Amino acid sequence: MNLDIAKLLTGLEEQLRTQLTQRAIQNPLMIGIHTGGAWIAEQLHRRLDIRDSLGTLDISFYRDDFSRIGLQPKVRPSNLPLSVDDRHIILVDDVLYTGRTIRAALNEIFDYGRPASVLLVALIVRNGRELPVQADISGADLDLDPEQNIKLSGPEPMTLKIVD
Repeated sequence: MNLDIAKLLTGLEEQLRTQLTQRAIQNPLMIGIHTGGAWIAEQLHRRLDIRDSLGTLDISFYRDDFSRIGLQPKVRPSNLPLSVDDRHIILVDDVLYTGRTIRAALNEIFDYGRPASVLLVALIVRNGRELPVQADISGADLDLDPEQNIKLSGPEPMTLKIVD
């Protein structure tokens, strides 16, 4: 299966512009989830020419399956450049799978304050949801076998492949 990241990013950019216009959001705060979501967010942040600095989250300590999967070996600090209170947030992740990463990211964001809204952007949405979480904007929806995974490598060049 060939997944063209350039086309997916262009599609995300167009959908985001439309959503921001429809919702009358003029100065959003974009936050990418480490690592793949941060790479995607960097691209979208630049394309949309968002004024405020890009925020990043490492949700390792917020995961509910921490004891089962263990701590990720590369824990990075979260960086939210501004207060999230009453801000419209664009939360970006690479792959929406079970929904647990997004739940953890929302918990961390709410520890910083109460946003006005959160718009969820995922490059890829795949089957296997365990929590009621859905993307507002996605690049592609994939129906994969449980043993298949999506691997995003990057940031330059950014590549996407499905591995068994």
